[in-house]
Amino acid sequence: MNYVKMYITALILFLLIDALWLTVIAKNMYKQYLGYLMGDVVWWAVITFYVLFIIGLHYFCIIPAINAQSALHAFYAGALFGLVSYATYDLTNQATIKGWPVLITCIDLLWGAFIGATVSALTAKIALLLKWH
Repeated sequence: MNYVKMYITALILFLLIDALWLTVIAKNMYKQYLGYLMGDVVWWAVITFYVLFIIGLHYFCIIPAINAQSALHAFYAGALFGLVSYATYDLTNQATIKGWPVLITCIDLLWGAFIGATVSALTAKIALLLKWH
């Protein structure tokens, strides 16, 4: 049951932080650099990404950090997981889509590392404080 609490906590944190990023902070940047590629949102793909990304954070970052009793462990593991996950997308686009902006790739890699680290560390910290282990 505690794994479910941790998963839901991580998912809520991710959705809140990513929504702020996508709708306020980076909205105009993506429109400026990728507007020519943007279409309607494909919601099944968005939902699938969020579910899978949080499963990865949970399995590879949060649970090991809980076992190690260390939110810092979650921070570093989450940063690496986020970096690799976002790099998979952006570097594939960089390699295959003519005119894909290098700036977007760099920013997304930083964003992936940041959100992975932040969500993992916060979730682990909450789980450790509430003794969900």
